[in-house]
Amino acid sequence: MLPIPANELNGSGALGPYWTFYHAVVAEQLRRWLPRRPCLLLDLSGGRGRWPSQAAGAGHHVIEVVDFRRPADPWLRDASNRIRRVRADDLGFLPDASVDAVIAEERVLSLELMAESTVEDVVRVLKPGGRVLACVDSLVLGMAIMAEQNYWAHLCQTGTGEVMLVPWPDGSITRCFTSAQLRELLADAGLEVEWVRPRTVLSPSTVDHVLAADTRALNWLVRTELEAHPDDDDTVGIHLVASARRPE
Repeated sequence: MLPIPANELNGSGALGPYWTFYHAVVAEQLRRWLPRRPCLLLDLSGGRGRWPSQAAGAGHHVIEVVDFRRPADPWLRDASNRIRRVRADDLGFLPDASVDAVIAEERVLSLELMAESTVEDVVRVLKPGGRVLACVDSLVLGMAIMAEQNYWAHLCQTGTGEVMLVPWPDGSITRCFTSAQLRELLADAGLEVEWVRPRTVLSPSTVDHVLAADTRALNWLVRTELEAHPDDDDTVGIHLVASARRPE
């Protein structure tokens, strides 16, 4: 069911080459998605990702909402003065229609179990015409996590279309989505969905085989991944990514 063991979802272990590929896909996807002209971006990834640094390097100004429960990581120092970090648990500090784009990476909408409220707040602070890039845990991942913990009764309910909350071995709970559910979440908040797709379609075994034969093939693999056009009604891969726009 799941091409990646749950105990290797932190990017370690035998799947190192796959995670190198995965993060390269994320960086290139963000590069292609970022606005062409400098603007103000809101990053909701909680200080868990490198998206603010990449966006700042492309000339954008970034408001990074850092999870108030986590200490700041040493590498989060900003030499460009384009990143302002705010410790907060909501967006109440921002006025309406104040940012040009929002990045909700690092599965932040899965970690926020009431994702509807989060997306509504995102729409509130987003300027008309502004865009959102969001990543969530997929139903495939959720089913695999439950299967590894022998939650067979819960698995029988996964086809009902209801909200799926998944307990992890570390005691945390995440919300997993089908492509249709992610599209509905964004649309119900008033966003126009541009696309929904798996973060990666290529399997770890394929990536490992190609990179073992030629380590220089990474850029080719990334281009191949991003040029694929999977049916966005299918839920495959461990994470789903969506781009949406607030109507003018």
